[in-house]
Amino acid sequence: MQQNGGSFETIFTMEATPVKYGPGSSEETGWEVKRFGLKRVMLVSDPNVVASGITPRIRELIEAEGVEVEMWDKSRVEPTSDSFQAAADFAKDGNFDGFVAVGGGSSMDTAKIASLIATHGGEIMDYVNPPIGGGKKPPGPTKPLICVPTTAGTGSEATTAAILDIPDMKVKTGISHTYLRPNRGIVDPLLTMTAPSEVMSSAGLDVVCHAAESYLTKPYNERPKIDDPDERPPYQGANPVADMWSAKALEYGGKYLRRAVADGKDVEARGFMMLGATLAGVGFGSAGVHIPHACAYPIAGLKHEWQPPGYPENHPFVPHGWSVIVTSPAAFRFTYDAMPERHHEVANLLAGEKIENPDEDTLPRVLIDLMRDIGAPGGVRELGYSEDDIPALVEGAMKQERLLVGVPKEVDEEDLANIIRDSMENW
Repeated sequence: MQQNGGSFETIFTMEATPVKYGPGSSEETGWEVKRFGLKRVMLVSDPNVVASGITPRIRELIEAEGVEVEMWDKSRVEPTSDSFQAAADFAKDGNFDGFVAVGGGSSMDTAKIASLIATHGGEIMDYVNPPIGGGKKPPGPTKPLICVPTTAGTGSEATTAAILDIPDMKVKTGISHTYLRPNRGIVDPLLTMTAPSEVMSSAGLDVVCHAAESYLTKPYNERPKIDDPDERPPYQGANPVADMWSAKALEYGGKYLRRAVADGKDVEARGFMMLGATLAGVGFGSAGVHIPHACAYPIAGLKHEWQPPGYPENHPFVPHGWSVIVTSPAAFRFTYDAMPERHHEVANLLAGEKIENPDEDTLPRVLIDLMRDIGAPGGVRELGYSEDDIPALVEGAMKQERLLVGVPKEVDEEDLANIIRDSMENW
């Protein structure tokens, strides 16, 4: 088969972080650090997780194994280029031989970049995805990183990406490379017990969106074949192995997310959402994401005015999961005709049953019902935007080239404008 003078891709890759899962698994963090032969580690966390007592306990476990620990407790929820740089400077000066991240995606992503810069040097913007940054590839593996998530959302313990806000450019973007994949994830449901319901809502909807987008990306074998294996992107398109991970994450999201938000002591529900986050991280880490995430970055980066309920009040921001989910109903209505059956499958997995007589509105309806049930924002307008902001939001979304190549049909500025306009109010 030919496409633009070249054949279609015939190869996909499947990589996953080794994960230890289960209630109480975080008590083995010190053992894991010792197993890697580490002598001096940077422990990366944020003030709220430290105040909860989780991070001090992890530090105690590591030090009990005779490992020296220096703590960086300044991870910023929704990191910026400046907050990444501050952690990277600390890492460069600290002469660490490994890293441990305790917290949500923000802390885990901060640790990834701290390890990257401490290992290979350079400026953060050198590595940021083009066209926003230089797109430089790390020349080799980074120092070992063990991730201990305390939320059930980003799946960063299983991904090759680190996401950051660049306030000067009013855009969010990322750094993505296989060398950023953590060496070990320790997923302990007991660590989510202190997370507010709003955090579970946003993080859980990120799980759902990761899994749905990856299941609904352009298939790997409909993309142009690459000539150099080094040029094969981390996000390769839907493939049979990624589908398995994403499908299970969708099943867990539909079955457990409402319970996880309603009751912070529901260990089973919060545990399955944590596991779902990791599974979705593996799935989208192979297949990729597309329109909702491309739109989410300017939604989160263009304005910093909205104060989310349930989150720290030291700075206004839009939590990632909520910024992603608000455009997903309209986005999947747009992509429906490219792969109707797969949209039906996603809706069935989330609903936990086969929906009869499905159409292009079925998946959007299932998503909107879930959003309403767990207190998500009703649309883009609630986050502080109006129709006047659509051109700037579209401009920011179009910069997310590495994501938009995964859309299963052609998408242009007008399409994105219509999606954002239709997402101003979902109900």
